[in-house]
Amino acid sequence: MMQANNRHRIIRALGAMSGTSLDGVDAAMVETDGLTIHRFGESTYRAYSQQEQKVLEAALGHWSGPEAEAAAEVIESAHTEVLGSFQGAELIGFHGQTLAHEPRGRGTCQVGDGQTLAESLAVPVVWDFRTADVELGGEGAPLAPFFHFACAKWFHAKDPVAFLNLGGVGNLTWVDPSKSAPEDDGALLAFDTGPANAPINDLLRARRGLNFDEGGKVAAAGTVATGALELFLQEAYFSRMPPKSLDRNDFPEMMDLVRELSDEDAAATMTAMCAASVAQGMAHCPTPPSRVLVTGGGRHNPVLMEMLRVSLDCPVVAVEDVGLDGDMLEAQAFAYLAVRVARGLPTSCPATTGVMALVGGGTVSEPTG
Repeated sequence: MMQANNRHRIIRALGAMSGTSLDGVDAAMVETDGLTIHRFGESTYRAYSQQEQKVLEAALGHWSGPEAEAAAEVIESAHTEVLGSFQGAELIGFHGQTLAHEPRGRGTCQVGDGQTLAESLAVPVVWDFRTADVELGGEGAPLAPFFHFACAKWFHAKDPVAFLNLGGVGNLTWVDPSKSAPEDDGALLAFDTGPANAPINDLLRARRGLNFDEGGKVAAAGTVATGALELFLQEAYFSRMPPKSLDRNDFPEMMDLVRELSDEDAAATMTAMCAASVAQGMAHCPTPPSRVLVTGGGRHNPVLMEMLRVSLDCPVVAVEDVGLDGDMLEAQAFAYLAVRVARGLPTSCPATTGVMALVGGGTVSEPTG
C-alpha cells in the first residue's frame, strides 16, 4: 500500500483501543509518516453498555468458542460505530480486545477481525499487532513504547522520561530522547509493572456495583493493610528482569488478600498494591527518569497519584503537563503503529518486548469493494 518512494508522506491514521478495563472504545486521529508525529487530530470515546461489558467479561480467558465469538461481535460492532463517525481516515489501526495473553505458553489472543472492519469502513485496516512479536520470542506487550519515543520527541524532551500507563494493567516505558530512533540501543526499556485499575474495578463492581473508584473516594476512606501489601510484593513477577508482560488476570490472589477487609480498606490496599508495583519496577530503569508522565484512567485517581508521588524519587505528573491527552494516548499509539506497519517499519524490539530481533507486527487488510 505504501510505496517505498512515498515513505515520508504524512498519513491521516485513525487508531482505536479497547483496554483491559472493559469500559469502552477510545478512537483518535494522528497525522504521521510513521516516524514523526506531525499533528494530533480529533478523538472520541464510545462506552460499552452493561450488556456489552457482561459479554466481554464472560469471554476473558477464552481463546476460542462461543464466548470469544460473542465478544468479537461486540468489538466489531462497537468499533464500526465509533470509527465510522470519523471523516478522512486513510488508514486504521485496530487493536481489538485482548481476551488472553500467555506469551510463554499459548500466545496472545485479541478478538475482532480487521478484514470485517476494512469492508465495513472502506478503509485499509492494520490489526493483529501482537502475534508476530510473540512468535519471535517476544512478550507481545507493551506495544506503545515506539509511540512514546515519538511523543518524547514531539514535546522536545531533553532528559530521560518515563511514561506510566495505568489502565487495567500498569506498564512503564523509559525513554532516552537523545537517541535518534526507538530501535537504537539504549533508547527504550518497557515492561508491565503489575496490576493497575482492573482488580480495583472488579472489586468495586462485585461489592458495590460500581464500575470504578471515581475520584479515589472509596480508597480515600480506607486504610492500607500492610500485611496484605507485603504478601503481594513477594510475587515472583516483581523480581523478574524486564522486558516482561502480564495478562489482566495474572494476580488472582489479590482478591483473596483483601477478602476479609472492608470495602474501603480493600480499595485502599489494592490501590497501594498498584503504586508499590510501579515503585518496584522503577528500579529497573537504566537511569532515573527526570519525571514520570502518567497516562490512562489511573491518573484520575488522586489517591493513587499521591501514593506514586510519595513512593517515587522524581516528579509524577499527568501527561497533560506536556500537552498530551492521557485518555487517548493508546488509541493514538495504534494509529501511529498502523503507519509503521504499513511502511514496513519495526513496532517492537528486544528492549520493549524481549523479541529476538526488530519486528513489525500487524496484518494489513484492504477493503475489496
